[in-house]
Order: sequence, then structure tokens, then C-alpha cells
Amino acid sequence: MGDKRVLLIVGGGVAAYKALLLTRLLRKAGIGVRPILTKAGAEFVTPLSLAALAEDKVYQDLFSLTDEHEMGHIELSRSADLVVVAPATADLIAKAANGLAGDLASTTLLATDKPVLMAPAMNVRMWLHPATQRNIATLKADGVSFVGPDEGVMACGEFGPGRLAEPEEIFAAIIARLEDRPARPQDRPLVGKRALVTAGPTFEPIDPVRGITNRSSGKQGFAIAEALAKLGAEVTLVAGPVALPTPVGVERVDVETARQMLAASQAALPADVGVFVAAVADWRVDETFGTKLKKEKGGPPALTFVENPDILATVSATGPRRPKLVIGFAAETDHVEDHARAKLARKGCDWIIANDVTEPGVMGGGENAVLLITKDGTERWDRAAKDEVAAQIAHRIAQALA
Repeated sequence: MGDKRVLLIVGGGVAAYKALLLTRLLRKAGIGVRPILTKAGAEFVTPLSLAALAEDKVYQDLFSLTDEHEMGHIELSRSADLVVVAPATADLIAKAANGLAGDLASTTLLATDKPVLMAPAMNVRMWLHPATQRNIATLKADGVSFVGPDEGVMACGEFGPGRLAEPEEIFAAIIARLEDRPARPQDRPLVGKRALVTAGPTFEPIDPVRGITNRSSGKQGFAIAEALAKLGAEVTLVAGPVALPTPVGVERVDVETARQMLAASQAALPADVGVFVAAVADWRVDETFGTKLKKEKGGPPALTFVENPDILATVSATGPRRPKLVIGFAAETDHVEDHARAKLARKGCDWIIANDVTEPGVMGGGENAVLLITKDGTERWDRAAKDEVAAQIAHRIAQALA
């Protein structure tokens, strides 16, 4: 992508430092970066550091006569293939949504004829405020794309949505936009289809610090969600507790327990396809202790377990709201095909994708080797990177839904 260029607008906020990391990723990929640094952004990163990483001049002032002579703001606004705003503050979003043009950044956004990608970052209350949500809806209707925000602890100490997406996630969104081209119908066969994907482990609390979970990384499920979105599907990803960036174009719902995952999955229906990749805990304790259990002389506490809801079987039996295609996953340690075929019959789903988790690099790793088991037979797929396996699954889903 050596011929591609990004116009990067850096807004204010603690997260502005991530713009430096993003710039480094872009330049490493051979993508040109022309930075605009807002007055608020310059309180957090210096023009010198941004210029050094971008290997280009940093633009700051709307009324700089030198800049207007060398490159007017109209030319600047159209000098790149994509305009990226990271971090996109509530102020910048509001100015763009309402057509204000009081500084170089907002004027550039109003004057550009290039696609715009925004990565929001702000306090959770600011993000959830009706005014911000109205502005986001306006910009989306205008064709602006968004990546993030993520959910988590912020610099202000509050928790919730509003964290700037990680540089790698923004970088992936930029690459997706730069590679965007008028798609042929055969390139996006899932346009108009809705997909539900579950991914990652669940966590069943025992007390405030302990719980029952497993080693699932969520990588395969996230890769499938991304692959389905690339084929045009409207994807809802119900994710257990994993530290993975949200795939581009995917709506993510974060949950913790099996019961929460079932509720989120049912809320995402109706869907054309449900892909249940998550490694759901089969059991939970019947009573969650409100305080940390202490080690006693009498030995370990006696825990009573109850069965968790069966998400795959429940969705497979949802009647009119059942997806046309329901796919389960089976992580096995022995007799993989036999156990998976028994699961297919027991759960009432259409396909089972099975793998041997004793293979190195599968559970938590980046590769997978799977069996596709249907009522008609079994296919063995060669070991491959999880994103390649995901692409193959997505194309098989498209064929089945055609």
C-alpha cells in the first residue's frame, strides 16, 4: 500500500498517545500519514513526536499564511485517500455532525470529499449522552465509519464504553477502508443476512475472586465473526471475557456467565445463521458467596453444582425464531468424531465443527484443524491459521444460505 495516504486528525485526551502508535503501524505498512494536530491534542502529544513518526509536516493552524500558500485547507482535506480521526472527541464529533468549521480539524472534515473513519474516545457518560448518540447517528447516516469505542477502565477511573480502540484495531479498520472497492454481488454473498456468533469462555463466579472458566481464547469465534462480516453479513458477536479487539463491522455484546450468554444470544434472534463457538461452562455453583471464601482447618468448602443452560440446544429448539442454519463447536480430547456426531444428534443443530484440543497450538493458539460434521457425512480440513479456517467456514455458510 505504498501509494496510499491517510490524513490523521489527532484530537485531545489522554488516549492521544495511541495516535503515535497508530502512526508507527501505518508507516511500517508503507502508508503515508499527514497529521493534523488539534490545540487540545497538542496538550497530550507534541508536534515534534508526531512529525518524527509520520515523517511529514504536522498541520495545526487554520490561518497559517505559510500553510495556506503551500497547501490550502481545501487541498489538505483532499490530499489523502482516507481521513482518520483518532481520538475523535465528543467536541470533534459534535462539530462534524453539525457542520461547524471553526478550526483546521473541523474545517477539514467539512471540506473533504474523502471517506472518513472516526475512533471515538471520551468519558462513558459523555459517550452515552443522548446528544453524542444523536451526533453519531447523524454521522453514520452521512457515511462516516466508526471503530470502537472499547469498554473498560478509563483514565478518569470510570468503567464502561468510551475507551479509544487499540491502535491495532484502528489500523485494521483503516486497511479495510483503504482496500474497499465496489464489490461484486458474488464477493459479498451474505448481504442482507443476519449472523449470530458466540465466542470465548464463560466465567461462573464462586465468590468475588474465584470462578469456573476454561482456556478458550475466543480467537476462532472472533475470526468467524470477522469473516462473515467481510462477506456482507450483519453480525452480532456475543463474547465471553476475552482481551480481543472487536472485528471491523461487527456488533459486539460482552457477557460473563452462561446465563448471560444465552440471554444475549436470544436477544440477537432472529438470525439466518447461528455459530456457537463459545466454550460454555457446563456447571455453576448453586450459590455464589458474597465474600471471599477463607481457608479453614476443616478442609476445602463443599460446593454444590447445578447445570447451566444449554445454549446450543436451546437455540436449536426455538421454533420460528430458530436460525435456518445452526452450527455448534465441539472441543474434544479423544474420539473426536464419535463424540461430535453424538453431539450433533443430541443438540438438534445442523452442523458440528469439531477439533482435537490436545493438539498443540489449538486451545489459545493461532491454528486449528477441524472436522465438519453434518447429517450427510464428515469432512476433514487441513490444519491452518484460524482466520483461514474462519474464511472457509464463512464461505460454506454462504453456500448453505444461498
